[in-house]
Amino acid sequence: MNKASVFILFCVLMAFLGCEESVLPKPKAMLRLEYSRPIMADAEMENFKFNYNQSAEVKKQNSASLRLEYPEMKAAIFISYKKVTDNLQQLITDAERLSYEHAVKADDIRARVYENSDAGVYGTFFEVVGDAASQAQFYVTDSTTHFVTGSLYFAVKPNYDSIYPAAAYLQQDIGHIMETLRWK
Repeated sequence: MNKASVFILFCVLMAFLGCEESVLPKPKAMLRLEYSRPIMADAEMENFKFNYNQSAEVKKQNSASLRLEYPEMKAAIFISYKKVTDNLQQLITDAERLSYEHAVKADDIRARVYENSDAGVYGTFFEVVGDAASQAQFYVTDSTTHFVTGSLYFAVKPNYDSIYPAAAYLQQDIGHIMETLRWK
């Protein structure tokens, strides 16, 4: 054998024998998102008031609507007020229709009835499961004069698995809004 053949054989042997590093599988990692415990503040509109999470920025659009923006989560809760004038059934139908329009992309829509007869606040919370544009919708009314609707939207492409932790956190905020809402 000539020197070149010996050198090539030596290199091939080194390549096979020299790499005895054992390969270990990587452990599964889970994304852990933690959100701060909510600190509540009061928000007042012309016809109602409620408590909201101070991590949201209140953006009043006019006397009948506002937006609670959560910049860290790229999300917003839109809240609108309408006066009831013999049109309660139509307002409820419209609010439910808007919630169920997300059924095309949603895997499930879970409706939970809310009732606080002491405060005169009645409504429904709609949790939207899946890759829909909105992850939550709600409405509350006193059944005679006031009607408030709200919806949660993210400023990102809806990927339910990715936005679920933020959606669950903000759905709790919506629940708190519904529980603390009072009519003026």
